[in-house]
Amino acid sequence: MNYEPVIGLEIHAQLLTGTKIFCGCSTKFGSEPNTQTCPVCTGMPGVLPVLNKRVVEFAIKTGLALKCDIAPYSIFARKNYFYPDLPKGYQISQYELPICEHGYVDISVDGVGRRVGITRIHMEEDAGKNIHGAEVGYSFVDLNRTGVPLMEIVTEPDIRTPAEACEFMKMLRSIVRYLGVCDGNLEEGSLRCDANVSVRSAGLEELGVKTEIKNINSFRFVEKALEYEIKRQVGILKDGGRIVQETRLFDSDAGVTHSMRFKEEAHDYRYFPDPDLVPVVVDDKWVEEIRTTMPELPEQKKKRFIEELGLPGQDAALLADEKALAEWLEEAVKLGANPKNAANWLINELMRMLGEDKTPIEDSRITPKHLADMLALIDKSVISGKIAKSVFNKMYRTGKDANLIVEEEGLVQISD
Repeated sequence: MNYEPVIGLEIHAQLLTGTKIFCGCSTKFGSEPNTQTCPVCTGMPGVLPVLNKRVVEFAIKTGLALKCDIAPYSIFARKNYFYPDLPKGYQISQYELPICEHGYVDISVDGVGRRVGITRIHMEEDAGKNIHGAEVGYSFVDLNRTGVPLMEIVTEPDIRTPAEACEFMKMLRSIVRYLGVCDGNLEEGSLRCDANVSVRSAGLEELGVKTEIKNINSFRFVEKALEYEIKRQVGILKDGGRIVQETRLFDSDAGVTHSMRFKEEAHDYRYFPDPDLVPVVVDDKWVEEIRTTMPELPEQKKKRFIEELGLPGQDAALLADEKALAEWLEEAVKLGANPKNAANWLINELMRMLGEDKTPIEDSRITPKHLADMLALIDKSVISGKIAKSVFNKMYRTGKDANLIVEEEGLVQISD
């Protein structure tokens, strides 16, 4: 019997606001533990939360980018559970009436397209962070992260392969980075993924029993965790067993998932409207004001790179995926560089060098002007393509301009 995986994702994106969602504490990452807290985010008696308007704007912006319906009326709810990093004993989230619903993202893997539905986007506060192993016999709690604003983006169970799940995550990260609402740094936990996965007999519509894999923090681990979990579930079914609905944790070192706890249902959290927060009312005027601030998104940029700059589809997709790379190329073209030649040098030379040195494009010694000037020297036959590689390497190491390097080293091409 053949089995088909069914995958849905829940992505938590920390928002790039300067202050927390319900208080004025800083959201800066990496500060000393428990130095960015106040009575509100630590749940002291008698305090009242005040909603950060910027959080609502970021959620609406993301909803527009993901083709969602923006709710004119939404409410916050209390999600009740006990954990050491949750000082109030509940998390302020949204449940029945979220800010955005019914969107989609189009992805493509190996030339096969798929539309992944967005069930909902809702606003909520992050929890603190438990720190284990710092001292034998003790665990510590850092509450700096408590109250940091999150968007939770929930997909429909439309994903069919681990590769599609990974591609969706990459696409979503690219979108939130273009919007400027989240930095998308998985290694810092500002973009986190939980995956719901089940398997069913191929051709059946009925969904199987799902498991949830928590807090996957890299694209590679998204694929690895899902590959293992699908294989595990198929093995159980083939042996005549039954899948248990549970929450599992991915062990990235061993490449396996381990049971954490039996999966909770919504009623286990006893959601009810938060009496300390008024409903969020969004009118059409506000939505349209936010719409006017929307940037060109990755798919739009990719299309423009193909149609206007004449780039091959693969190159256009690669460069449009990273906002910083796309802007670097656009600046070089603005300075007179041939788009195809500039893209070729950027992809095959600069990105390779930066990758080897683990350096972001923002910290590159080679600027768009450096490349534009060097390409102009090639076009004027001042230097050959072979010499240009040497010049490029020297620009990368020193940050010197191509004209200066050619002059200092006597690299002008002599032709009879």
